[in-house]
Amino acid sequence: MAQSSTAVKSKASSYFQPIIGSGLIIAMGLFGGYLNSLSVKLPLYLFAGLILGYTLTRARFGFAGGIKRIYMRGEGSLSKAILVLLFVTALVTMGIQWQAAQNGAVPAYLAAEGASFIPGTTNVYFTNIATIIGGFIFGIGMMLAGGCGSGTLADFGEGSGRALIAFIFFVFGTAPGHFMRQIVDGTAIGKIGIQLHLPQVLGYFGSLLFVGSLLGLLYWIIVKYENKRKLEGTYMDPKGDYEEFEKPLSSDVEAPFFSYETYHKFFIQRWSFVVGALVLAFGALFVLVTTNKNWGVSTALLTWNVAIYENLGIHLPVEYFGSHIEKVQAGLLTDGGTIRNIGLFFGCTISFLLAKRFSFDFSFNKKDAGYFALGGLMLGFGSRFGLGCNIGAMYASISSFSISGWFFLMAMTLGGIVGMKMFAGKVCILPHRIRK
Repeated sequence: MAQSSTAVKSKASSYFQPIIGSGLIIAMGLFGGYLNSLSVKLPLYLFAGLILGYTLTRARFGFAGGIKRIYMRGEGSLSKAILVLLFVTALVTMGIQWQAAQNGAVPAYLAAEGASFIPGTTNVYFTNIATIIGGFIFGIGMMLAGGCGSGTLADFGEGSGRALIAFIFFVFGTAPGHFMRQIVDGTAIGKIGIQLHLPQVLGYFGSLLFVGSLLGLLYWIIVKYENKRKLEGTYMDPKGDYEEFEKPLSSDVEAPFFSYETYHKFFIQRWSFVVGALVLAFGALFVLVTTNKNWGVSTALLTWNVAIYENLGIHLPVEYFGSHIEKVQAGLLTDGGTIRNIGLFFGCTISFLLAKRFSFDFSFNKKDAGYFALGGLMLGFGSRFGLGCNIGAMYASISSFSISGWFFLMAMTLGGIVGMKMFAGKVCILPHRIRK
């Protein structure tokens, strides 16, 4: 009997996406070769971005989900994995920073111009009222947009129409946020705050103990909250959102290495959140070791926003946007943050293509699109008003022993909860939370 057209089409598509994914891998290799001709450092940014993007998608790992998941479903596997990510990164970062300090380096905010600084300490930010407000706005925005800084870029790479809208408005929200942060920092209230690299007062082992204790406390709170939701009957099992094809294949016979079973395990089977956290830690530490700076997302997006204005003939004030204007004039492809974000985007796309699950998704209405746009604007504005997104202002700051990361985390979490309470049932990606 002849195969149906649907069956033939399905069989063809099962090969088509992995072929495109493999082609993209080759294209990224060629792109890396071109970048090497511009600067030998740029291929490292691309490689790091590809690792980070692939991991975010393969593990379905998202920082926004660490708040949304436990609030909506009472289940904290992702939240706990984020804590693992923070501790592992902090542990290795401690060694890197301690070694640099022994060689005479000092925190970036204390270093004279041109002097060596301790790797990662560029994320030791001055914490003032803008940090709190920016984190709170960012938290609301990531619920409306359906993702945080890295998550929106990752979902965009997976073909999400929601993320495309949010990402565009994210970019356009960065310049206003950056401008307002400069204004606030120059006021009397903006000068009230703290800038502290914990090892300066606690030492490196004391700082690791401090960070580990706080992360342990958060872990305990998550477990207690999970138990509370289990007793209420509002807890959803962590495997509850695994799609059937993502699960391990069940077979009583050991398959040969060159088989579909092997391909499924290597490219389709979903990674656990903890595995994702460990690989993300590797990617983030790779960035730190190769650049002396932490992984960040939103700073490069601000540069893109400045580039758009410059190309439209709108010249932003040099005193506020000088470094970004210089990057635009030098060419965006010479900006490491831009290259890393490009790599992150294509890492996500490659992951989905190899898993044969890439598709464009525009299943939402105009009202939802408006909420996604608003969320994107809040992400962009909040990230620059707070001096970073969930990556630079929270993850990188905490793991680099900056007190600022903890303030941003608290503000972002509160903003996320408020956002879910305010907009639950009003936008398609925010249903009412599970109730008994």
